[in-house]
Amino acid sequence: MEKTVDVNTAVQNAKRWLGDVLKDEGIGDVGLEEVEFDGQAGVWLITIGFSRPWNSIKNAYTAISGQPASTRSYRVISVKEPTGEVISMKRREAAN
Repeated sequence: MEKTVDVNTAVQNAKRWLGDVLKDEGIGDVGLEEVEFDGQAGVWLITIGFSRPWNSIKNAYTAISGQPASTRSYRVISVKEPTGEVISMKRREAAN
């Protein structure tokens, strides 16, 4: 399948969509983690990591520093080829 949406556009669309959908949840530290093109399905699979305020770890170090350590959440955003439209979001567990 010939791609008409390049990887940069697919990533931008996925990040913008995720930001819009989760705007009321105060997400931060948004970053690209993985990109894959599934030619069979005709979709870009964009994995994006982010942190949420309620997913912070509190321990002795964070008590001393005053900065809670955030855990990451990961979502795989499917971006349809050739339109660039986001069609799904799925949870992806972090690899250990």
